[in-house]
Amino acid sequence: MQPSTTPRRQFISWDEIDRLIDKLVPQFKHDFDAMVMITRGGIIPGGLLAEAMGITHVLTAAVDFPFEASRDQKLMAWPEFIQFPAEDKLRARVTLIVDDVWGSGRTITAVKNRVSAAGGFPQTCVLHFNPYRSLFGSLRPDYYADVTSSHVIYPWEVDRGSDRVLLGETDRQ
Repeated sequence: MQPSTTPRRQFISWDEIDRLIDKLVPQFKHDFDAMVMITRGGIIPGGLLAEAMGITHVLTAAVDFPFEASRDQKLMAWPEFIQFPAEDKLRARVTLIVDDVWGSGRTITAVKNRVSAAGGFPQTCVLHFNPYRSLFGSLRPDYYADVTSSHVIYPWEVDRGSDRVLLGETDRQ
């Protein structure tokens, strides 16, 4: 029998989200002047962290990697910044960049590099870090709450949209 190429799914509850946020907050070594939440995955964890840490200068970034013909071409595609804060909103600010998961790392790394190019001082933060999918060798998020090799499904993704996830009792284990 061949091993499955489909990653194991890991369903996360709202209680687990609270635990992950509580695990992140004590890790921070800086006071942050700003936060950039990556849409869509970083909006909820970013909002929770901004509230917990009293960060009021909260911005968003939307990034897309255009689809190419082959997987290798897609991995090499340049990011398209659909939305990004103006440079003056980032310059000279210690900025926390938040997303839900670091899979390949392309999106959060692209945002980090753009914040740095604007004169900001970026630090990256995710709920889950998947070192097995990362395209950046030993580079990892500055802050993360948990390590996983699974495909994480967050509570705000369950039973919504065109790619609905149906939770059966066997899926919750």
